[in-house]
Amino acid sequence: MKKAVRYYSRLGNTKTIAEAIAAGAGVEAVSITDEPALTAPVDVLFLGGAPYANIMAPELRAYAEKLDPGLVGRVVLFTTSNWSRRTVLALKKLLREKGIAVADEYFYAHMLHIQGRTEAAKAFGKAH
Repeated sequence: MKKAVRYYSRLGNTKTIAEAIAAGAGVEAVSITDEPALTAPVDVLFLGGAPYANIMAPELRAYAEKLDPGLVGRVVLFTTSNWSRRTVLALKKLLREKGIAVADEYFYAHMLHIQGRTEAAKAFGKAH
């Protein structure tokens, strides 16, 4: 099963969680600013970002809008924030409207407890 981890992070919190998920999944985490489009088909795409000013980052929205349904078997989402999980809800809606399967389960890490959630993130990456 081929997996990939893509993320958008401004402050580094989401990057830390993305790298932990990637370690569990046995792949490398790649920022969407470094790779603006998925370049090869995957069975599972872990995709994450945090809300900024309580809305999804425009960069993450643009990435999701351009995501080719033919390249993705299923998306598994993750997010970091102080309390809002709006990014997950918005991504689920956007991706499902494109016909992309999205797992109901997602990974959340509170922005004040990132380091304490890395082992759980690794386990999440391994389990999916």
